[in-house]
Amino acid sequence: MLIKSVHHIAIICSDYEKSKHFYVEVLGFPIIRETYRAERHSYKLDLRVDDTTAIELFSFPKPPPRPSRPEACGLRHLAFAVTDLDAAVAELQTKGIELEPIRLDELTHKRFVFFRDPDGLPLELYES
Repeated sequence: MLIKSVHHIAIICSDYEKSKHFYVEVLGFPIIRETYRAERHSYKLDLRVDDTTAIELFSFPKPPPRPSRPEACGLRHLAFAVTDLDAAVAELQTKGIELEPIRLDELTHKRFVFFRDPDGLPLELYES
């Protein structure tokens, strides 16, 4: 088996409109398509990250909560590469997003910062 790339990341949100605003308006991901599935009472929003990767944003009635702090067992966080971390941080701050202090990766010597989506999912901006 040869894995070429990450195809998509699926995220279940608790408030569809709030999460849609966050991922589209705050983070700037373009919409590929938005589908309402009446039989599931659920939206599926496909967002383009880059030429090969998408985010699938799902809404379901009353999804169960799940621990998602960076040190919880399971998926730790979702990281996005940025060229200019300072500019990205400044842009998020102007949009009212709270960020943790910028850290330095002791292995790569690259800077990164954590913040959260509307459901508390830990997200990271990593300067590359």
